[in-house]
This record gives sequence, C-alpha cells and structure tokens, in this order.
Amino acid sequence: MAPGDVFSVESAPDVYYVDTGMYGTAEYGAVYIVDAARPALVDTGIGTHRDRVLAAIESVGLAVEDIEVIAPSHVHLDHAGGVGFLAEAAPDATVHVHELGAPHLVDPERLVEGTKRAVRDQWEFYVQPRPVPEDQVEPFAGGDRIDLGDRQLVVHHAPGHAPHQVVFEEPSAGWVHVADAAGIWVPRRGAVRETTPPPNFDFEQALADVETVRDLDPETLLYPHFGPVTEVDAVLDEYRETLTGWVEAVEGRLEEVGDEETVIEHFVAENDMEAIWGERKARGETGMNVRGVLQYLQGSGGR
Repeated sequence: MAPGDVFSVESAPDVYYVDTGMYGTAEYGAVYIVDAARPALVDTGIGTHRDRVLAAIESVGLAVEDIEVIAPSHVHLDHAGGVGFLAEAAPDATVHVHELGAPHLVDPERLVEGTKRAVRDQWEFYVQPRPVPEDQVEPFAGGDRIDLGDRQLVVHHAPGHAPHQVVFEEPSAGWVHVADAAGIWVPRRGAVRETTPPPNFDFEQALADVETVRDLDPETLLYPHFGPVTEVDAVLDEYRETLTGWVEAVEGRLEEVGDEETVIEHFVAENDMEAIWGERKARGETGMNVRGVLQYLQGSGGR
C-alpha cells in the first residue's frame, strides 16, 4: 500500500477507500467512498492531500460533482479538515455532521486553535480548513438517518473520544464506520492502538462506545485509521484491553513520579511505533495521547 492507492472493501459492496498519506505516513488515514444512489464520502481526511480524495472518486467511476453526501464522523481535523475543500468541489453535496460539530465547520477558527494545542509541532502536516457555507450543512443527532437513496446510514452517538463523534451503521450491508471509537487499527501489526487525545477524552464513555459498536453486530468495521477489519469481536475485545491498560499505565506512572511532564517524556521515549509511523509522528501521537489521559484524570479526580 502507498498513499493515493484506492481499494474496494471486499466485505462491503460498493464501498472503497483511499490511503490519503496523512502525516506523510502510509496506512494511517483513509477516506471512504460509498457508491450509492446518492454517492457519499465518509470522512474527508486532513485536507492536505485532498487531491488524492478527488482522484479516488474518479477512479471508482464517479465524477466529483456526483457526490451528494459528505459525512465526517466528527470534526477533529484529521477527519474533517478537508470538508470545506470537498464541499466546494461538489457544490450540490450536503454536509451531514453532528449538531455539536456543525458550527466548527462553518467557522473553524476555534477548531484550528484547539487542534494546534493538541498536535503541537505536527500542525505542519495540516492545511488551514476552508469554511463550509452554512446552507450546505445539515446537523444531525444520534438516532438520525442519512438517506443515500438505495440505503441509509444510521447515526449512533459515540462521544468518548469527542462529544461530536458518531459511528455510521449501514445495516443492509453489515458495516460500521467506527470513527475513533474503536481505536487505531495498524494493519502491519494486526493490532489496535489507543487514541486518547485532549481535551475531551472520557475513559468510561470510550468503553461504552466500544459496546455501542458491538451491539450493532457488524460484519465489518471500517477504520479511518486504517482500513476494513472483519474480526469484529476479537478487535473490540482487544481495544477494551488496550485502552484500559493504557489509562492504567499513565495513571500508575503519574502516581509514581507525580509530575505530568515527566510522565509524558517517559511514554514518548518508550513508544514502539517509530518503525511504522516514523519518529516524529510516533512521538507526537504518543505525547498527545498521554496528555489526553492526564486531562481526563484531572477532570475525574482519578479513577
């Protein structure tokens, strides 16, 4: 696999995904194309490599102007940074997004500020998002449905990662786009990793989100980070264990040393993803995830 490559999802008819090369890393960021009666994009990526998304749409036999639905799973910029650019390229498309995230697509200033605080020096991988015209945005809430003509996407609120996060279920085909509710799938490891960024990570709710996905009884999980997975129960079980172990490890280290910066430095130095994601991305991702847990522990008073 290489950035720009487009793949069909064998277990999900008429669904494709493109490797966007997010953060200069292969097999990290995916945007999904649903070739329905009303063609849809699920997530848009960071925006920096939107040309790869546009090329992918055409490679599966659609015109960019055919896209009628753009559905970011949440408004973190690695999932929604390209919405404004793609909405401009497909002016008849409606942007469907959780009601808590909709204002940030229309006016992304606060979202950009928060992202810069969260990702720090990784901001250089991003592009300034383009605002989406308000009349092109249709907010939804959990339980709503997005009409794709010959099928529907059912919206399920999953706020443990971010309050504006949802997962999308396509019941007729048995797939669920999991957003970041089931962690980060690393194909080269065949393993799932934690994702616990500040400022809104909520451990208990994140565990509940895993069960929200499980209760839908999907046959396939579509990971934006990265790719389709069909070993559903095993992966969800692994993520519960991984997430729990991660939070406990950060909390234990904090109790041991009593200084948050020392905790962050410890886990950044000990990360084991540099061979796959590269040193900068691996270290930056680890630091961000530690900060998210520390902020959660501050708010919860510890577990």
